[in-house]
Amino acid sequence: MSSDPLHHINSLAELQALFASTTYVAVDFYADWCGPCKAIAPHYEALAKQHSAPGVLAFAKVNVDKAQDAARAHGITAMPTFMFFKEGRQVAVNGQPAIRGADPRALSAAAEKLGGLAKKRMAAA
Repeated sequence: MSSDPLHHINSLAELQALFASTTYVAVDFYADWCGPCKAIAPHYEALAKQHSAPGVLAFAKVNVDKAQDAARAHGITAMPTFMFFKEGRQVAVNGQPAIRGADPRALSAAAEKLGGLAKKRMAAA
């Protein structure tokens, strides 16, 4: 098993399966050719390493060129776009339904919030 904390999603079905098995999911919709996507990728991976909790909080990456069905289903028009889900439904985190663009501060704040919710859920289990 790899130590990669990220779930690399290749289709809408894979993304839906992750939603079904995990309470909270952060999703990075990106493209290989996107400069800002490459710039923020290490930051997103570091947040995933810090906050991931199996079955409770997952961090996914969706290549919009490979998983066009997933990108279409979520109305992705710009990369990177970060979205957050609870029990498969898109939710706003810190008042934002999505983060468009490489915004490390907003992304860190959202990951901290989800990490806190995940810890509460695990403590209550």
